[in-house]
Amino acid sequence: MPPLLLKNRHESSMSHELAHHPRSVLERLPTWLICVPLTLQWLGLALRYRSATLPSVANPDITAGGLVGEGKLEYFRAMGLVAQAATAKHCAIRNNIAYTIAELQQQIAAAGLVFPVIAKPDLGLCGYGVRLVANIQELSDYLRVFPVDEVVVVQEYLSDDGEAGIFYARHPEEAHGQIIGLTLRHYPQVVGDGQLNVGELIQRNPRAQRLFRAQKHQCNYPIDDIPAQGQVVRLATIGSTRVGGLYRDGSQHISPALTAAIDTIARDMPHFYFGRFDVRFADLFALRQGQHFKIMEINGAGSEAIQAWDPNTSLWTAFRIIFAKQRLLFAIGSANRAKGYRPISLRQLAALHFRQRELIENYPPSN
Repeated sequence: MPPLLLKNRHESSMSHELAHHPRSVLERLPTWLICVPLTLQWLGLALRYRSATLPSVANPDITAGGLVGEGKLEYFRAMGLVAQAATAKHCAIRNNIAYTIAELQQQIAAAGLVFPVIAKPDLGLCGYGVRLVANIQELSDYLRVFPVDEVVVVQEYLSDDGEAGIFYARHPEEAHGQIIGLTLRHYPQVVGDGQLNVGELIQRNPRAQRLFRAQKHQCNYPIDDIPAQGQVVRLATIGSTRVGGLYRDGSQHISPALTAAIDTIARDMPHFYFGRFDVRFADLFALRQGQHFKIMEINGAGSEAIQAWDPNTSLWTAFRIIFAKQRLLFAIGSANRAKGYRPISLRQLAALHFRQRELIENYPPSN
């Protein structure tokens, strides 16, 4: 499979918007400035609930509740049969430099996986280290530069056009939960005009230009290729805003059927109360019906309310969304503390954070 992914015209109108849409208000702000009001609210909630790390028990069976330092496989291992059926096939490979090609091939086959596959760190963040690998040799090369004795998740490649982040919450005293946010994620891409090559199209696309500036990312595309008129050229495996992706609020697509489907999956994971399901889907109609989607990964208490990054969202609304998320997180943590779960210490939380940041610095580049 070539590193450049070419899509059909299904998303041509969105692709035009992706190329020319201005940055969201949060994208235009420096990170430290966004953190100031969130930190102040966090401190206020910590005083109110008498714990600065209370959200670490929002999902008691997950490391730090999913605030930081948890592995993707922790969520998968907690799944019952219903949730497993809705999740992309995967396997775990603890990186051992002594693996032979034959041994790797055996593990891939035993999981029912075929190439191309996605390789990504079990302990990851914002798409760092996530790569599309085309064959067993590329997987071996990936492992060769991956931190030794750390776990890699190898997952089936989901080729459906749609991707959504579905934010879910359930109070521990309630039987059912709700979808509290839905975001549609669009990958960095350009649209051909039959005249300019890929490199020239990228230069005219402010969002796609982030590929050149993104840290720990490798741009794999033949820049001299000239796409046909209207041809959509996807430029990256990941859809993070750090490489030029676009997040759009999709709350209008939340339906009773989708809510019931996600709630059923979440309740098939013991003690899971708060987090975001990142899914791939074929079309929005099927997604609204709660059908034909696959879970790529799950994020817990540390999940960003990424719908706030929609360029059409005002600064006031963006912070209102994020503030509401933090209030709910503390409320769920409080309910679980009343059941006997104990939040981790600030020292433990800091240790998890620094370990995760250190690993990210040593991951192979995403693509």
